[in-house]
Amino acid sequence: MIDRELIVPQQMQAIVERAGYVPAVKVGKTVYCAGQVGRTAALEVIADPEAQFAACWENLRVVLAEAGCTFDDVVDMTTYHVQMSEHMAIFRAVKDRVFPRGTCAWTSIGVTELARPGLLVEIKCVAVQR
Repeated sequence: MIDRELIVPQQMQAIVERAGYVPAVKVGKTVYCAGQVGRTAALEVIADPEAQFAACWENLRVVLAEAGCTFDDVVDMTTYHVQMSEHMAIFRAVKDRVFPRGTCAWTSIGVTELARPGLLVEIKCVAVQR
């Protein structure tokens, strides 16, 4: 059996109850974050792309903090984008404001849709606690 710690920030309890998964799992010093999206604590999708992207990064920051990590601890990241060519410039601008540049492996993938209508990006990552 794997010794794992389930990471569920208080403000994300609703996602566990509604969707049946946890925001992250910590095994040893490695934190595996489920994809985070730009939604409110009430699980409402944020319509404005820039505000949605900012909320997505904030949700990821909250999950990492609950696990004892920061953005500096991220070693691998995958982002999934709806309408990537239309929104990538704004996504990168928001990313560059909050996430350290050139510090992890990053793959971005264009997709036709995400879990809920209106979602434009999902960020999944792996971090290693120092």
